[in-house]
Amino acid sequence: MNNQILNNLNRIQQRIENACIKSNRNPKEVKLLLATKTVTAERIKIALQSGQTLIGENKVQEIKEKYDALKSFPHESHFIGHLQTNKIKELLKYNVSCIQSIDHLTLATKLHQRLAFEKKEMKAFIQVNTSNEQSKFGVHPDNTIELAKAVSTYKNIHIKGLMTIGLFSAEEDKIRSCFQKLKNLQKEIQALQIPNVEMKELSMGMSGDLEIAIAEGATIVRVGTAIFGERIYPDSYYWNETKN
Repeated sequence: MNNQILNNLNRIQQRIENACIKSNRNPKEVKLLLATKTVTAERIKIALQSGQTLIGENKVQEIKEKYDALKSFPHESHFIGHLQTNKIKELLKYNVSCIQSIDHLTLATKLHQRLAFEKKEMKAFIQVNTSNEQSKFGVHPDNTIELAKAVSTYKNIHIKGLMTIGLFSAEEDKIRSCFQKLKNLQKEIQALQIPNVEMKELSMGMSGDLEIAIAEGATIVRVGTAIFGERIYPDSYYWNETKN
């Protein structure tokens, strides 16, 4: 098992490097986030021991279950799934440094209130629904700037970039369009120079489409399946979560 995970990590690192070279980008500009939903702490440890330092979970319950086993391994933990407002208090117990899925003002407001109460601060990304799929979470592209401006007034939340989930499609042009939308939004927001809003990070691209994402400007790619193996359910099951 160790060798398989390490071999997979090497392959992903090579894919990232090749994609960067092809796009005339420095490979150091692109961080690998290990998407660890449904992956056991023992298997995550193998990746952390090999030098990986960034993991992302989709569910608060999974962060809780793995926290004690992983806390002695140096790493940064991001929350990349849909965050329900009633789970904010629980999430803040587990040393998460960034929430990549802020997609509506109510969530940001509740998060800010809890952070202020606990005298904490949090990095965050605005999640954008670039594919316009009803099943996906994320703010509509047309409303992204308005949300960023609103969240910028919350001093305990520091917006560092944008996140999206590309279209699950075999058509490369349609996937690319999602990532291009996010890049264009980044440029628009950068031009506005909103206080308390940075646009350094673009979290986009996963196991199947990371090359396209890197070509379009990704600074973080979220990879799980290509490192830890296939899950029982497809990615869409985990990303859709409770939306109806």
